[in-house]
Amino acid sequence: MDYNTNRKKLELPEYGRHVQEMVDMIKRTPDREERNRLAMSTIQLMGNMNPQLRDVADYKHKLWDHLAVIADFDIDIDSPYPLPTEAEIHQKPMKMKYSNPDEIRFRHYGKILEDMVRKITQYPEGEERDALIAIVGNQMKKSFLTWNRETVSDDVIFSDMLAIACHRMTIPAGLRLKDSKELLRMQALANNNNGVGGKNSAKKHKANKKKNAPKKQK
Repeated sequence: MDYNTNRKKLELPEYGRHVQEMVDMIKRTPDREERNRLAMSTIQLMGNMNPQLRDVADYKHKLWDHLAVIADFDIDIDSPYPLPTEAEIHQKPMKMKYSNPDEIRFRHYGKILEDMVRKITQYPEGEERDALIAIVGNQMKKSFLTWNRETVSDDVIFSDMLAIACHRMTIPAGLRLKDSKELLRMQALANNNNGVGGKNSAKKHKANKKKNAPKKQK
């Protein structure tokens, strides 16, 4: 009996034994043009076996890479893409650099807002810079109110903004941010539209509960 355990190990089992044998046959074919023709037919078969790859960017490139892996990186064909080497396929990914929470001075604003404040300092003084200060300041005030549902003065936001920027910018004279009540109202409206909390959500839940409740038998 010819058991699979006695056969050559499949490099990519998801393509099956037949694709592995087709690739082995391509490697044994002496004529280069015939190898290229067989390789193209094998790529088409591999694509039909894995239609989900069509949703992946450069899926054709990925199929040719898989062909090289199945061939154990030893196949002489005219590929439309540079065939990868074993070292390229098995190289370890670069270590990701995670943000250190200690680097965030005011955690209730988050790292992105702090980076935006520092970015403002790179703009020259003028209307554009003043407009950015107002936009980021309102977003900081909105984030502040997410954790403190009472109120917050503009002076607190401006003081935090200057601290993040190491005082490398000036708050425009007379600048006033949106009122805290207005920001809270906008947040509540957004939550209601998204179906998160709020009176409207409670009313909808109550109406659905009443609608789906079993009818009492008379």
